[in-house]
Amino acid sequence: MISKTQFGRTGHASSRIIFGAYALSKTTQVEADDILSVLLEYGINHIDTAPMYGNAEERIGPWMEKHRDNFFLATKTRSRQYKGAWKDLQRSLSRLRVETIDLWQMHGLTNPVGWEKAMSPGGALEAFIEARDQGLVRYLGVTGHGSKVPKVHLQSLEHFDFDSVLLPYNYLQMQNPRYATDFNELVKLCCERNVAVQTIKSVARRPWEGQPRAYNTYFYEPLETQDAIDKSVHWSYDLQDSFLITAGDMQILPKMLEAAKRFDKKPSDTEMSAIVEKFDVKLIF
Repeated sequence: MISKTQFGRTGHASSRIIFGAYALSKTTQVEADDILSVLLEYGINHIDTAPMYGNAEERIGPWMEKHRDNFFLATKTRSRQYKGAWKDLQRSLSRLRVETIDLWQMHGLTNPVGWEKAMSPGGALEAFIEARDQGLVRYLGVTGHGSKVPKVHLQSLEHFDFDSVLLPYNYLQMQNPRYATDFNELVKLCCERNVAVQTIKSVARRPWEGQPRAYNTYFYEPLETQDAIDKSVHWSYDLQDSFLITAGDMQILPKMLEAAKRFDKKPSDTEMSAIVEKFDVKLIF
């Protein structure tokens, strides 16, 4: 079973591996139900999805009719405006077949113009607060990709007391001094405020760069071998009190779950450098 720990200040003991529901973006319901069995087997009790993840919300809906109490459920909105965010929330509630979302997140909040819209009067933040006050969502978070996301998340936390953040974290990215400095500053603040930290792209190998996509991972080609996945997951998993979101592919999911199940220690820099060299790993933000 995957270990559990408190998800920030929410009071929920979440599995330290969060199921990244992009894996369901193109599945049938039968395939999705097979994944549900795997999640229950490993004790995964936290799901991260979004309206933009293809069929994911619709595939999760039937699960919730029987297993709502077994999962902490998170979704998102890309809208930066009040009305658009509310529309996304109502659609997500309907597709997921639930009355309440546990964590509602601003999806990909990194662009300065979009950030200003979201945080200004008439922006998405007003919808977030109102939805929480009405009991439609319980907690609020921000997510993002890109080299600037730790700094933007710091800005978001200075503006509003969000309950969680989500951003990339892997060995190669943390060799970038600017990213590492900002990331560590963000983690320090989150620790002080008891804000949950969620990480993505632990098994990212390199951008697709026009290659045929053999895996259902949108931004990147993933690592494939169990050993490389083990070491990469273990490296990211070592971040204390953090939560690792699985890659969006059904083939990679069991390998990541097995890796997390066997976690014992963080691989050395020498071991990680060997993976970077052997598999031609490149920065992906």
